[in-house]
Amino acid sequence: MKRLRMGMIGGGIGAFIGDAHRRASRLTNKFTLLGGVFDVDYERSKEFAKQEEISPDRCYPDIDKFIEGELALPADERIEVVSIVTPNHLHYAFAKKLIENGFHVVCEKPMTMTVEEAEDLARLVEEKKVVFALTHTYTGYPMVRQMKEMIKSGILGNIQRIDAQYYQGWINSIIHGGDSRITGIWRLKPEYAGMSSCMGDIGVHAFNLIEYTTGIQVQEVLSDLNSVKEDVELDLDGTVLLRFDKNIKGVLRSTQVAAGEENNLTIAVYGSKASLKWGQENPNYLYMLSDTEPTKVLKPAHAYNSEFAEASHVMPAGHPEGIYESLANIYNGVAKAIKGEKTFDGEFPTVYDGVRGMKFVKSVVESNKNGNVWMKLE
Repeated sequence: MKRLRMGMIGGGIGAFIGDAHRRASRLTNKFTLLGGVFDVDYERSKEFAKQEEISPDRCYPDIDKFIEGELALPADERIEVVSIVTPNHLHYAFAKKLIENGFHVVCEKPMTMTVEEAEDLARLVEEKKVVFALTHTYTGYPMVRQMKEMIKSGILGNIQRIDAQYYQGWINSIIHGGDSRITGIWRLKPEYAGMSSCMGDIGVHAFNLIEYTTGIQVQEVLSDLNSVKEDVELDLDGTVLLRFDKNIKGVLRSTQVAAGEENNLTIAVYGSKASLKWGQENPNYLYMLSDTEPTKVLKPAHAYNSEFAEASHVMPAGHPEGIYESLANIYNGVAKAIKGEKTFDGEFPTVYDGVRGMKFVKSVVESNKNGNVWMKLE
């Protein structure tokens, strides 16, 4: 099968996210990384290209030269899809230029810095008819997809409550290590990270997971955010009350300063007949709870799962798959969409998920700023 010609903006030497995207794309066997702009420092970018055995001719100094150089090539040679793995403040400008010039895009989240920018990208995607994927990676796990299909089937009855949390602790040691260390962390600076750190970086993943699995949109939020230290400009911790469109309530809790926590993302959906619970640190286990039956544990690679869930794993039962495979499932969906093949509903997050995410972040920040009041997502 002919592989898609892939480019990358950012993700050079030492970049964790860029490396994750490259590994995931390789796992699909549907992409070949041919070029890009890998670092703001052109010399480091060329060094990275040499390490990856990428032709020097396809290593560009900036996005404009990338677009110019690729469009000068014959259509059957130029890069088709570009992954954007830069800091947040660069996502919009790069995505906009790429979409305007007909490139398909895979973009890290948050998609943009503002709701207005997100809506502009959504308009451009419609106008240019390109494929745009936002890497809410956790939607790629087989058991998250199974959870989505089970809820869609009505097995839980009427949904009555939804809880999600995302706890990390990596910033805790940084903010207590002295001001000099804080200035070196771009996620703590509004000019690079945007209007939020905790909610914009990880809280939005929990938000996306809620809407992805349940198919129910959050209508209003009431938030209480905490920067923890006076010299920190953005939120590092917060709790958000949620109201949905069907008289359903919920709560979302997120923190980057929970000492000892690693990547503790969990979601629980409680229905009138049964409930489902899933956690990212043990992603192969989906728990179904009931008042009338013992708790059931569902795992990948079993015939009782949905077609979507079973199409989302590559290993036999009992062979754990993780974050790279989850991200690879998103890349696989992108490849199918670009090739015009049939995709499952929810096979990859779209530009509209990016718009929803930015509306969530904006509303949460404004709710806290205005004295912990209810704010609509609009």
